[in-house]
Amino acid sequence: MPKLAAVTGWPLTYTRSPILHNYWCARYGIDGLYLRLPLAPEDFESGIRALQALGFAGLNVTIPHKEAAFALVDRRTPPAQRAGSVNTLIFEADGTVTGDCTDGVGYIDSLKEAGVSLPRRALVLGAGGASRAVCAALLDAGCTLTLANRTQSRAEAIVSALGGGDVIAWEDWTAHLPDVELLVNTTSLGMKGHEGFDWGDCLTHASPSLVVSDIVYMPLETPLLAAAHARSLKAVDGLGMLIHQARPGFAAWFGPYPEADATLRARLVETLD
Repeated sequence: MPKLAAVTGWPLTYTRSPILHNYWCARYGIDGLYLRLPLAPEDFESGIRALQALGFAGLNVTIPHKEAAFALVDRRTPPAQRAGSVNTLIFEADGTVTGDCTDGVGYIDSLKEAGVSLPRRALVLGAGGASRAVCAALLDAGCTLTLANRTQSRAEAIVSALGGGDVIAWEDWTAHLPDVELLVNTTSLGMKGHEGFDWGDCLTHASPSLVVSDIVYMPLETPLLAAAHARSLKAVDGLGMLIHQARPGFAAWFGPYPEADATLRARLVETLD
């Protein structure tokens, strides 16, 4: 019987995870299969227990289930505990479930792959689950963090939970661009269906050395990244984070720690057109 893993979320419209995990299975000669299995919120826990009983090795978990996964697991890795969410479930041989959060390490590795040195000062936009994981990883890497979110209390909650960082009002974030080396967008602004935000105007205050990154990968060049390119700024898309956050889960379920190679990226890019 092949080793089985999957990704679950609701409605699970845009996931590209099956492409990359099945690519790695083929590359490393593994008898394995990675599936796309949508689960509605009311079916999440029963669905997870059923997949565990069927012999799955584990799952990736995406919106809106990361907090439910955090509550469900028997133990959490330090990154999961720090992020307050779980995106990777590992079904252990003793019947327990380990929860991990690989978003933070995936983000940091995507910067390294893009040739970006870890910044001294970063400005993060957004205060959702992915934002907390990214903020935790940046803080743990020694970065000074500034956070802005339209609902300021959510940003304040992240800073309090992580024990570091400063919160600024959403309407003031553009004025802080000269003071940072990295801008990270973790909001849905610029994602398909959320166009219309004037990023070009927002980047007026950016220094020529600013690195601009967006964790969105559909579209691959978001309006923010297009505005960065127009100003000749270094831009990092969200596809690298998708690839790198998947690597620890693949290793836990299938064995090898997979490489993030150009062929895999090209295959994923083809599906985004």
